[in-house]
Amino acid sequence: MGITALRNLCAPTRIPFLFGGDGAVVMVPPEYAAKARVELARVRGMAERDFEMRLRAGIVPVRALRQVGVDVLVGRYEPTPGNSFGVFLGGGVGLLEASIRGRGNDHLAEVAAVPADLDDGAPVDLEGLSCRWDTLHSTRGAMLTLILQGAADLAGVYADVLALAGPEADARPVRHDTLRLRWPPTGFMLEARARRRGGFLPAWAVRVLFDSLLARLSFARAKPIGNFDPHRYRSEMITNTDFCKHDETVCLVIDCPTEAIEAIGSYLDRAAPARGIRYGMHVSQTALMTCLVMSPADSLHVHFVDGGAGGYTSASRGLKSAANPASGTRPVR
Repeated sequence: MGITALRNLCAPTRIPFLFGGDGAVVMVPPEYAAKARVELARVRGMAERDFEMRLRAGIVPVRALRQVGVDVLVGRYEPTPGNSFGVFLGGGVGLLEASIRGRGNDHLAEVAAVPADLDDGAPVDLEGLSCRWDTLHSTRGAMLTLILQGAADLAGVYADVLALAGPEADARPVRHDTLRLRWPPTGFMLEARARRRGGFLPAWAVRVLFDSLLARLSFARAKPIGNFDPHRYRSEMITNTDFCKHDETVCLVIDCPTEAIEAIGSYLDRAAPARGIRYGMHVSQTALMTCLVMSPADSLHVHFVDGGAGGYTSASRGLKSAANPASGTRPVR
């Protein structure tokens, strides 16, 4: 929700963002900083009121991070023209996240604080956020949600994990054989609540159901309607799925053969102390996908994937408890 709200706040200016499973990172231009703090307060309040979710939020200027010895370097990963994700380095994102969670710099946490009284209950603009695709079911064995963290060569560890997963593994759970449209969508009421902006909830539910029905019919016909090409859109969904990398953290979800999961866990147990990394992993049979669709006809859409039954949140709990890298990080089945 935070990504969508801040992106809509700053539109048409394009801003870098990154989905991290149990959190998100967004950079906004300085002139939007005050409004962004208020918007984050509204998102946090809405999440608690409407979805019974308790969120942490914080915002600081980059100069505040530089003053404590870290930086924020931003790269852009653009899988298809016009669709991009941010890649963040420099240590700033990691320190800010830790500070907001109460495990970093206390002064930074104070500067980043988003006071509760900034939430005036005004509707949050979440236009473009949707969750109309069915749950992604594993076709290779299980969905493995993995968080790797450390100063080591994480690219090498990532390559080793994929090698252990074998030729049948697929680092993208979003594939033609896993994409299914269900009508009515399982999460249509979640989308209606998120997008109603204070409007009449039943009316928004009807709107979401109608829009999703049109999409379902379009994909069933597999023929273009106006400028919208369902075959092209489905192919772009596979490409436009996020991959999380920031500072010393890599997060991924793999559709992985079951027999390879123990081998990956054993490898990481050995590699963690040797390479100075921490890891957390979680196993489920499904993955979840949330979509940010700016203009489907113009191929402007990106997609966020998390493991089912806890996903990144469960994996991060194991990571937090891993003072001994070989302890508290093995798969949850």
